[in-house]
Order: sequence, then C-alpha cells, then structure tokens
Amino acid sequence: MSGLSAHPAFNVLIVRSQCGEGRRPGAPHILQANDAALKLLGYGGAELAGRPLELIFSENSLSRWRDAAANTQHCGIDSCFEAEILTRDNGGMPALVSISALPRQTAAYADFILLVQTPEPGEDLLVMRRVVEQSASAMMITDRAGRIEYVNPKFTELTGYAAEELIGRNPNILQSGHMSPALYQSMWDALLSSGQWQGEVQNKTKSGREYWVYESISAIRNQTGGITHFLAVEEDVTHRKAVESALSESEERFRQMAELSGEWLWEQDPDGYYLYSSVAVEQILGFSQQQIIGKHYTELLTAQDKVSQTGYSSNRHAFHALVNHYRHRDGHLVMTESTGLPLFDRQGNLLKWRGVDRDITARMQFQNALIESEKRTRLIIESSLDAIVIMDAYGMITDWNQRAEKMFGWPAEEAIGRPLAELIIPQRYRGAHREGMQTFLSTGAGPVLNRQTEQLATRRDGSEFPVELSVSPLKVGNSYIFSGFIHDISGRRAAEQQIRQAEVDLAIAQNEIRIAQQIQATLSPSAAIATEDFAITGLCVPADKVGGDYYDYFFRNETHLDIVIADVSGHSIGPALFMVETRSALRAQHSLSIAPAETLGILNRFLFSDLNNADYFITLFYMQVDLAGRRISYANAGHPPPILFNRLRNEFCELDADGLIVGIRREVAFEQKSMSLVEGDAILFYTDGLIEAESPRQEFFGLDRVKLVFQQNAHLPPQAIIDALHADLQRFCQRSRFNDDISLMVFKWR
Repeated sequence: MSGLSAHPAFNVLIVRSQCGEGRRPGAPHILQANDAALKLLGYGGAELAGRPLELIFSENSLSRWRDAAANTQHCGIDSCFEAEILTRDNGGMPALVSISALPRQTAAYADFILLVQTPEPGEDLLVMRRVVEQSASAMMITDRAGRIEYVNPKFTELTGYAAEELIGRNPNILQSGHMSPALYQSMWDALLSSGQWQGEVQNKTKSGREYWVYESISAIRNQTGGITHFLAVEEDVTHRKAVESALSESEERFRQMAELSGEWLWEQDPDGYYLYSSVAVEQILGFSQQQIIGKHYTELLTAQDKVSQTGYSSNRHAFHALVNHYRHRDGHLVMTESTGLPLFDRQGNLLKWRGVDRDITARMQFQNALIESEKRTRLIIESSLDAIVIMDAYGMITDWNQRAEKMFGWPAEEAIGRPLAELIIPQRYRGAHREGMQTFLSTGAGPVLNRQTEQLATRRDGSEFPVELSVSPLKVGNSYIFSGFIHDISGRRAAEQQIRQAEVDLAIAQNEIRIAQQIQATLSPSAAIATEDFAITGLCVPADKVGGDYYDYFFRNETHLDIVIADVSGHSIGPALFMVETRSALRAQHSLSIAPAETLGILNRFLFSDLNNADYFITLFYMQVDLAGRRISYANAGHPPPILFNRLRNEFCELDADGLIVGIRREVAFEQKSMSLVEGDAILFYTDGLIEAESPRQEFFGLDRVKLVFQQNAHLPPQAIIDALHADLQRFCQRSRFNDDISLMVFKWR
C-alpha cells in the first residue's frame, strides 16, 4: 500500500487566524487537535485548545506558516512546508505540514486545517512532501454533519469531481446505490460510538463509472471530547474486486463443468476420507454424493485393490492413470483410471487430495473395434506421429509402421504375422479381446467403431501405458480387416490441464454467453395466443450461464396449431446457434401437412451431421393440435414429457412417446401418439431446469412439487399458472437466478 495509507497516524490540527491588514493572516491559535496530534505533541484532553500556534512551532516555522496560510487563503490552493515542531517537553522534531483553508471564512478570521506528518529516522522531508501531494490514497474531511470541507488531489482524481464541486456537499453524492442502507447506518453508529470505521464501499464517479474503495474513517474531537470532524482515507480496490469476481466466476464455471462432466471428480482429506464428490459418482458407482462423502476410499474398492492401494493416501506423491477396481452398488465390477494430486500448505503439511476417476469399464471390454477387411490398401504413411497397426479377422497383425516399432519395442519383421493380443494387449484383457472379436464376426455389432477410445497397452518389456485408439473398419468380400491409429498419452496430465484450461476459457466463454443471450432472446414467440377454443403462452427464465432452451408455437394452417419445446446440450454460443437452426428447420415445414413423428425424423436427419461434428444433442417434444377435431398428436425425442391435467377427473397424464434424442443416430423411428381434448384440459411443457433447480439445502424442486402447483392453479389462465410456478420456484430456491435455463409453456383448452 502506497501514500498516506502507509503512515496510519494522521495528526490533524484546526487553527484560527485573525485577519490582519490586507486580510493577511494574523496571530493564529489552536481551535482543536485530534488524539493522534495530542499524543505526538505530548498533550492531553483540551490542553491545546485556545493556545497560540507558536507554542508548538519554532519561530522560523511560524514565519513559514504565515506565508503558506496567505498563499492558501488568497490563491485557493493547498500549501505544504517543512517545519520544526515543539513538543511539550520543548523537544524539537522535523515535520511536513500540509495546510488547507476551511470554508468558514469571515472578515474577522479564517480557519485552516493542518496535517502534520513526522518522518521516520532517515526519511527525507521532501520525500514526505511528495507522499502527501502525490499520495495514491484519497483523503476527505467532513464536519460532524457530513458536509465535505476538504479533499486532496487524489480524491478529485478518483471521483472525477473538482474540489469546488465537492466542498459543502454530502458524500452521499458518491454513493452507487448498490450498498445496503444498513451498511451506512452501521458506519455512522461505529463512528459516533468508537470514532473509527473501516470497510469496503462501492461508489460512483461524476461520469457514473462505479468503483470500489477500502475506506478508513476516524473522528476528530475538540477539547471537550466532542466530535467536530471526520477524516476519511480511501484506497482504490476496484482492480482487486474485479480479480476476485473473475476468480469467483472461474470457480463457479469449474464447479458446473465438474457437475456436467462424465468424470468423477473428488477430494479427500489427508487420511483418505472423501470431502467432495461430483454427481458423476452416481452414474459410475451407483452411490449418491451424500453417500460417498465421509467414506474412506478403500471402502469402495475390491478386496484385491484394498490391499494393494491402502498406502496411496499417505505416501504424499501424485499418481497418474492408476487403474482402480470398484464394486458398483448393485455388485458388478467397475474399473476406472484415476489421477490424484496432493495439496500442501506453505509449511509442507498435506491439506487434502484432489483427483478424478474416469470410467474405463467399457473400454476394457472392447479392446479393438472392427472394420472392413480383405481389399486393404495402405492407409497410412511411415512418417505418421501415431502408431498404425492393421489386423485381419483372425487377430493377426498384417501391417506395423515405424512409430509402432518405437512405441511397443517390436520391429515390424517380428510383429507382422503374430497375434495382436500377444504383443500389445495386457494378459488380463486378452480374453475380452477374443470374445469381442467373435461377437463382432457373428453379430456385426461394434459399438466403438469410428471413434476414439482410451485403452491400456503393453510394451515388449512388459510395461503398461495408456493409449488413445481410433479404429476404422473395412470389409473385403466376406472378411474384415481392422486398422488402428494409436497415440501414446502416458504423459497426459488431465487434471492439471483441466484446471488451467478453465481459467483460459473463462474470457472466451463470457463473450460467447453475451452473444448466446442475444440469440436466445429472439427465438421465443413475441406474444401469447388466445382464441375461443384455447389459450397458450410461455416463459423462458435465463440462467447465469446461457443454455440451449427453446420453445415455440405457431399455426401450421387454419385448423392446426404446432407446439415445440427443446433443450440443446451445453452452454453458450454453440447451443444458441443450434436453437436458431432448429427453429428455422421447423418453421420451414409449417406449410407442409406432416405429422409430429415425421417432423422429428426430418429434423433429426437435417441436424445429425452438424450435431455429431459439434458433439451436441437435442431433446425435443413436438405436439400438433387439431383445432377442428379437438385432438392432439405428439412425438418425443428424449425430452421430459409434458404434463396434461384433466380437471374433470382431477388426474395427471404424462405425454410421452418412444424416440431417441436428436443427433445420436441419423435414422431414428419416432413413435407418435394421439388423444382427444376435453374442456378444461391444461398441458404444462417444461425443460429439465425446472425440476432440477436446487434449494439452499441442495434439494431438487422435483416433478411432484411441479404437479402440486399446477393442480392448485389449473383453473387459472395460462399466464397465471406460469406466474404461480415461477413464484413458487423462487421461494423454494430462495433466489431469482438459476444455474440452468428454465422454459415453461402452458396450453389450455377452453
């Protein structure tokens, strides 16, 4: 910290000078002195009140005072001079004195405020003068009522106001409006009771720019102990607050990434007991987060791994790509690749472990994918950075490039013609490899074809290492060959890279979110629809991080109304662009007479390539209302099914139909269902953000609560039903902003 804030003792005197000839300051005397000044000079209580200034100034210093006071009074600018200060015991000390004129001037006298700074041994008084005049700290003095009587140059620079614009005004002109009135009340209470207050305050400049300051305020008392003035010293902490805000957003983004990731992120105390677990543990091991926290990591391992891995939490060394064998809650074996990092304090004490487990069970079961065989051609060149291995339908190696020689330690002449399993597949997985080959050759099923997977491989010396494997099929006649592109990833440090990359991605994501918000705002219908037969309206509550929610309703023709609600996976601009593409594709078909299931099939084929390349998918529900026939037809692509409430029977019905989410396969058959509408039927469409919204106790809002609110308000118009759901959701979550977008539509048949 620089400037005056590095010298916390502010010695303040208020001096009155009778006006002499030409209004030149006459004999001055002391009106008031604060506690710091009294302590510095060796006086107590009211001993200095009314005493002549020459009591504490040497004769030479008194002359300098007169010149500085005259300059300050006539030119309206602050002055500063070096002086010798006399203490009560007649000892002298060098000091730097800053003098400012106070507003209360009369023809008979003038009042001044003196700030006395004494340097530490060895300090240069000229340096002290520059500290005062060029201080990086802003200073302000007010009277007891809060009217500003003095500000230093840094204060005017910080606020954008000139000194004359601030003198006589109340500091509340600087308030940003974002601070609680209770804060200012507690500030005044502390100043009036103890004479001191410190804290952070958000203000705004003359131009309206908001900024943060760390403010220290102390009271100046008179000879009777009464408060006459307040001295405030402010340090601009806007940049620090911005950094803290960015860090908070980064941590929140990382938390969301952890929750959305398919990998199990965890933290353990130094003894190996879980402190934190991401939601992925439920998908991998079948246990909830709450069931994991507090358990020792060995409680989840198989009996063999309990013995071999008991010491990992106490050896204080990071581990990478450690294969763990767990028992799922239902009893089946689960294998993961685990990486863990120990975290230490500055003294080298182990604080906790942080790590990630990736489910590699399926990867171990399918070692080699299957591809077309017989008419093989050379698919790679020897300069490839990846190892290229080609195998026939019998598992024999038919090609082996130079990179494979270096990676596995086998020359091509020794590798070609030998079984692949014997050379690069660990002993414990060879049975699964042979079973997978037989399954493919007999059924044609190959779930890992044309995609990258991670496997364990073995070198000639028997050492194992992780690889990234891409398998492509080629069929020639009635047989197959398999070409594998293999990349050594043993040096990958996934956990560390993920944390560092989260910080790098933050700035990009913020810009993408702003663009996505603009896109999302243009997609929803601009107004509700209400006719004699029905009424429909919707609401989208955007989250802090923009998602891919989208809803729409429009007339296909005079007798048919189409309704759609969708959710694109992920966040930011990518999902937003897919929302635009989805809406355009659906709107382009509005003039055609096609059913909901056919519409979803066309949409899936249209979007498949884009979604597959971008690694996104879409859940979508499509419904068509036959207004003349009083019937609805609908199809579903993996979206949470809407809820139909029949008031006559006082019962719910979920509108669901079989269908895969959009973007998984090019050709998908979607089931279509139909039903009749009766008077008073109300249908609620929603995205998963509604039922998955969490309370402060991490409880989900849930479908049962949605149904209860829907039932209680089903007699109301659609907008009123949505308002009731939104209000109950805010009460449950105790906030108005949510982690995921929430979209609602209500259709009501009159």
